[in-house]
Amino acid sequence: MKKQSLIKGSIILGAAGMIAKFLGLFFRWPLIILIGDEGIGYYQLSYPLYMFFVAMASGVPVAMSKIISEKNAVGDIEGTYEVVKESTYLMLLLGIGTSFILFFFAKPIISFLKWDAKSYYALIGISFAPIVVSIMTIFRGFFQGLQNMTPSGVSQILEQIGRVVIGVGLAFILLPKGIEFSAGGAAFGAAAGGTIASIYLYIKYRKVRNSMGIRKIRTNTEVLNQILKMAIPISIGATVGTIMNLIDAILVPQKLIESGVVDATALYGQLTGKAAVLVNIPLTLSMAICTSLIPIIAENYVLRKKVELQNKTNLAMKLSVVIAFPCTVGLFCLAGPVMKLLFFKAYDGYEILKYLSLSIPFIIVTQTTTSILQGTNHYIRPVINLFIGCVVKVILTMFLVPIPQINIFGAVIASIAAYVTVTILNIIALKRKIKTKLDVYDAMIKPLLASLIMGMVVTLTYIFAMGRTNNNSISCLLSIFVGIIIYIIAILVFRVFSINEIKNRVVRK
Repeated sequence: MKKQSLIKGSIILGAAGMIAKFLGLFFRWPLIILIGDEGIGYYQLSYPLYMFFVAMASGVPVAMSKIISEKNAVGDIEGTYEVVKESTYLMLLLGIGTSFILFFFAKPIISFLKWDAKSYYALIGISFAPIVVSIMTIFRGFFQGLQNMTPSGVSQILEQIGRVVIGVGLAFILLPKGIEFSAGGAAFGAAAGGTIASIYLYIKYRKVRNSMGIRKIRTNTEVLNQILKMAIPISIGATVGTIMNLIDAILVPQKLIESGVVDATALYGQLTGKAAVLVNIPLTLSMAICTSLIPIIAENYVLRKKVELQNKTNLAMKLSVVIAFPCTVGLFCLAGPVMKLLFFKAYDGYEILKYLSLSIPFIIVTQTTTSILQGTNHYIRPVINLFIGCVVKVILTMFLVPIPQINIFGAVIASIAAYVTVTILNIIALKRKIKTKLDVYDAMIKPLLASLIMGMVVTLTYIFAMGRTNNNSISCLLSIFVGIIIYIIAILVFRVFSINEIKNRVVRK
């Protein structure tokens, strides 16, 4: 199977991720119409448990892609399939165990967490997903290890289509029984979509395996130990990352009340239900870079290609900020118009979005530097750095949010400070661990200048369009379109990317 460059692999996964996000809208909108806020509440109660499983399991496909890339680099084809076999045992154990607990202990879980008893059906619906997802992630890790992101990208789209069609379909069919049954049908959509994606990936996997002439795969416990050694710290890092969001859920509403804010719940909703959702959209693209990056970095590291490793590290950082800076500037300049475009009259919280957007570059650089460190066998350091970031976030949230003049913006400041801390610590680790020399001018300054130019043009375009049309939607969309064109032109004028980088050539300095 032909390898893909970092840029090509990132574009494929990024495009697939954005399409999947768009398709997700066709899941949310019908559900809101069918089962309303109460039904959505039942569905949402089950989802964090599923996402916790996804976080726990996330280390295995990352470890797979790294080990497979290393074995492929030295021509160990049989070893590649040993990784798949051992990972299958591990993921099935984790997936079946999680599904078993969610299915048979749904009522005790609901009782312990003091949830509404009607959320039982949503928990039963979601309980089938871990088994299916465990299989799906094995094949995604395999193809990512071969440095071909197309099967993973296609599977993301198929997964979302299955989730929309079957999840919404079951919600509609079961609605006469009650909204709690309908929510259960919607929750089952995760398993249905995963099944469709798994079937597609298995067919592609068998085709590749047969083309390589692999028949029997031997058991290798040493490979299993290698996978566990890598996967455990990566999974811990993923779960620590989710704690960043849990901190807001636990502390912010409580501290807002202490500050004397009457509408604490509304402010919390603006932070997490609006601003944070929009800030998370660019992260879909950055995660595509990280997924493509790890096997490429691992291959160059194991083959001791220092120049290639240096080039790929700089390219990854450049791709990260090329995504991060325009998203930050765009949301900062158009926070109000974007909120009005998406939420119409309920656009309260645009100031939260404006300042929370400043966290985007630091979140994305944190993700990228973490992937580089993981790709070079440094698994523990990113986890420690994330934990330090969490401590910073807790301290600042507890100190700033109760101050009446700051209130909800204290949570925003805490989030930015936490990721700034992790970014700095990760960059220090990169310089110490793998002696990386970052090209600050090419990788940082040029994209920043291009983004600032775009920001000025976007702001002027919006003001001009509003003066002529007095229509926010038209003015906002026109400004975004003009901003994209201006940013692309600026990127080309500043020569942010060289021909060698685009063609995946090594430049020796």
